[in-house]
Amino acid sequence: MKEKRRRERIDRPIKAVTDDIYCISSFREIVYLMLPRALPILILLIAVFFVPLYWKKVLVITFIMAIMAISWDFLASCGLISLGQALFFAVGAYISGSLNHYLGWPIYLTIPLATLLGGAVSAMLIFPALRLRGMYFSMVTLIIPLMLMRIIEATKIMGGTEGMSGLSSLPGLPFSISVSVLAMFAALFGLRRLLSSDNGMIFLALKDNDRAVEASGLNTLWFKVKAIYIGSALCAFCGAFMTHYYMSVGLSAFALDLSIFPIASCVLGGIGTLAGPLLGAVILGPLSEALRSLGTFRIVIYSALLVIFIAGLPEGIFPFLKRKYEQTERWV
Repeated sequence: MKEKRRRERIDRPIKAVTDDIYCISSFREIVYLMLPRALPILILLIAVFFVPLYWKKVLVITFIMAIMAISWDFLASCGLISLGQALFFAVGAYISGSLNHYLGWPIYLTIPLATLLGGAVSAMLIFPALRLRGMYFSMVTLIIPLMLMRIIEATKIMGGTEGMSGLSSLPGLPFSISVSVLAMFAALFGLRRLLSSDNGMIFLALKDNDRAVEASGLNTLWFKVKAIYIGSALCAFCGAFMTHYYMSVGLSAFALDLSIFPIASCVLGGIGTLAGPLLGAVILGPLSEALRSLGTFRIVIYSALLVIFIAGLPEGIFPFLKRKYEQTERWV
């Protein structure tokens, strides 16, 4: 009888040693732990300082879109699959633009207020759909921004189809880069810390079995509201920031691309990892801009790459790299 063999994955010895922080006893183990954390940050900082001016502007947009991807991944980790990140983005953009256009408030007030108020307004808009599950909740998040866009277009409020222009600009490109980078890492590490806390365990349990969470005596609706507020506030910040970055806001804030890009980044980087969506956004953002010269044909290449990665690497780039770094394979 022919012997059957299969590949087995096992942790590297150094990983087993460094799983407990108190077991670190050598420089090699410290480097093993720090390398995957420090290297991406170092690469981003080098890119920010040494790329041409045009690509620095592209990186600012990429970092903002990475925050939206992280926000989508956080909501997905809570069992809330959103197809309308553009809604949260537009709410923050219009609040910040209105405060600056009609009241003349400076950006250091409009952006923080738009972040906080945008999260609250978005949570109120989504609240009626929080009792829905699966695709029904996702469809509502897709429909609401389309409705708001038509309301603004029909009533001509907040500039109507022309939007609001001539808004206050950000102090400069170095300021834009610094704020976008700091906000991106704050969102990443802040949400990772949140999900590892006691409240984070409840958020994650909502995805696995929200009925079991409710049976344990916890108010699942309240925790879903908090999750929506946190996720939408991050996107509202992105909308407020980009409003002053472009010095205008209009119906383009509801563009479907703003809902598709975060999902594509999460699929490419790895859903449920938070760092994966950031990696996916950093790849897709510059790639999409580099293919812009190809016109509409870039959509074909862009879509083909996504299909290849989805079919060939369904777990995502980040989990794949993490597995290769931490584990080795052998035939048994």
